[in-house]
Amino acid sequence: MEMMIEVQDLTKYYGQNLAVSRLNFAVAAGEIVGFLGPNGAGKTTTLKILAGFLSPSSGGARINGFDCLTQSLQVRQSLGYLPEHVSLYPDLMVTQFLQFAARVKGVAAKEEKAELERVVAACGLEEVRGKLIATLSKGFRQRLGLAQALLKMPPVLILDEPTIGLDPSQIVEIRTLIKELAGDHTVILSTHILPEVSQLCQRVIIINRGQIVASDTVENLSRQMSRGARTMLAVRGPEAEVAAALEGVPGVARVTPQGEGAFLVESGNGQELRPLLARAVVAQGWDLLELKAQEFTLEEVFLNLVTEEES
Repeated sequence: MEMMIEVQDLTKYYGQNLAVSRLNFAVAAGEIVGFLGPNGAGKTTTLKILAGFLSPSSGGARINGFDCLTQSLQVRQSLGYLPEHVSLYPDLMVTQFLQFAARVKGVAAKEEKAELERVVAACGLEEVRGKLIATLSKGFRQRLGLAQALLKMPPVLILDEPTIGLDPSQIVEIRTLIKELAGDHTVILSTHILPEVSQLCQRVIIINRGQIVASDTVENLSRQMSRGARTMLAVRGPEAEVAAALEGVPGVARVTPQGEGAFLVESGNGQELRPLLARAVVAQGWDLLELKAQEFTLEEVFLNLVTEEES
């Protein structure tokens, strides 16, 4: 499998402060990967190194086979970069800015018009293409930043908070656009909106205090984190009596009624409780309508990993 992004022992100091510590990860061609972490974890520093805006203190990275430090020009030609805070020229019109960006990126003159039409349509900029950037809303500025990143169909996209400042309908549109990029582009996506990652990304990398604390699919991380620790039951029986019976099962730490005969049972030590819970319900003569492991959400996985690291 071809790797479009390769990071090896990447380390970055700001003076005496360690921002990123020996990161190692890779992103395959056509993959969309979520890059997550709390504020100050080192996400933006890592992305700026990949994009050629910063030099690492040690270690290195490669984009599309090119070294980010020694082959910076080839790296920049291989990627589209949307920073968290988009730098635009407020005294230019939208089309003027995109023309400027296209020429900087080396789009051929005979292809420029078609390329501008493509990114304008893809990012929903038709209604503002003749307006000054200074008059645009924050949402349209964000779209314009994404449009410039898409110019010349770069094989790799680095998107840092791509939906920040957008309204709900715009967020859905940008999410759809990013999802459609998979296959043709390799995308590394940094965002604080965790449901966005669940909807868009095949895999997540979670970073905290400059180090990777997890790297896997959302489903695998959820499964590993829960380890049978939470079980959802649906039981036809008196709620108070059912809850009391479930609380009496060895290993149960907490029982939370969910309404309409549903109960969330949590284990104190990650023990698999489903066989014991099933026997307890059947022994009382109640109907067991449903019994399934309740996996953690990405938000819960994220908070657990970050909290464990800080502890």
